[in-house]
Amino acid sequence: MATIQKQTLREFSMPSAADSSSRLVSLDLFRGVTMAAMILVNDPGGPHPYWPLEHADWNGWTPTDLIFPFFLFIVGVSLVFSSESRLQRGDSRTALLLHALRRTVILFAIGLAINYILFLGAPSIFPGLRIPGVLQRIAVCYLLATTLYLYTSSRVRAIVVVTLLIGYCVLMSLVPVPGYGVPGRDMPFLHPDANLAAYLDRKLLTTLYEKTRDPEGLLSTLPAIGTALIGVFTGEWLRSKRSPRTLALGMLVFGAVLMVLGEIWGIWFPINKKLWTSSYVLFAAGLGLVCLSVCYWAIDIRRWRGAWTRPFLIFGRNAIAAYIIAFIFAVLTYPMHDYVFRRFFTPLGSPGFASLLFSFAFVALCLIPVWLMDRKRIFLKI
Repeated sequence: MATIQKQTLREFSMPSAADSSSRLVSLDLFRGVTMAAMILVNDPGGPHPYWPLEHADWNGWTPTDLIFPFFLFIVGVSLVFSSESRLQRGDSRTALLLHALRRTVILFAIGLAINYILFLGAPSIFPGLRIPGVLQRIAVCYLLATTLYLYTSSRVRAIVVVTLLIGYCVLMSLVPVPGYGVPGRDMPFLHPDANLAAYLDRKLLTTLYEKTRDPEGLLSTLPAIGTALIGVFTGEWLRSKRSPRTLALGMLVFGAVLMVLGEIWGIWFPINKKLWTSSYVLFAAGLGLVCLSVCYWAIDIRRWRGAWTRPFLIFGRNAIAAYIIAFIFAVLTYPMHDYVFRRFFTPLGSPGFASLLFSFAFVALCLIPVWLMDRKRIFLKI
């Protein structure tokens, strides 16, 4: 079960990222910003939010499409610091793997519980229990990334990433889809329904998020593991015995390189969040590296901290609690959602602006209980 721990968090007093007992404040900040962004885009007031707050229809990307891969990237970075800290305390790799398995089961179960509640609330939309989901994909990728980190070398993990990304591209590009034919010859390449990932989802899963396919489906989980592993490489880089400025610059440069490679690959294998294409893995993880490098430089090197960072740090230190609270609030407030939006937000401006204000208000509402937990030093741990 998840446990609630009351503890004192010692903030990272400066730079040596190689000190695994330290806490990277910049990573907490990045996680918190990502969590706040997730709540913002998941809870719009009206049907017409600004385009950056919506997912791309298919190929291409918007800022919203970067939130999920940022979480997986952060998971990879974090597991390096937590694993090394426990190994230095004398824990065995087997103990760490068993702990990772336990966390995986709990995360997966929470994801299933959320899907079950959605099924009860909207049986016409979800006619059965949906197995895939955001937390479920995070759980699977976390377990596999942890296993690879504990029992393989960096070189082997690099080979795994390359194999996953190239292999997925080959499968999606060359393998005939039963009933449709060869991609790019018998039907448009990466057709929303006539692609291998969608076909396998329909064959192997009972309830799909988008009726004919699932954005957290089976085959697309393979490249998502690569996103987490790039986070693992980043965590190893941050723990290396280099100067803080070298660490920040390295993340910035390598992130930019990955973004360029993702854009180039996207010419042939388009960036697509719902299919988690290989080009999307490189581009999103690259941008995650760039964002983390900026956070690291500003927060852990220049120490630009203040009132503006506090809400994000509160979300970042208690991310799973924030995720669950946001879901609970969304369910509880759903019956009055339309009334509140029309009564209090619609008169304030255009539909897009009113929707944005509603989303900000919802983020602030979710912050209140997480802030109270933070004040009491109560953190939900799995």
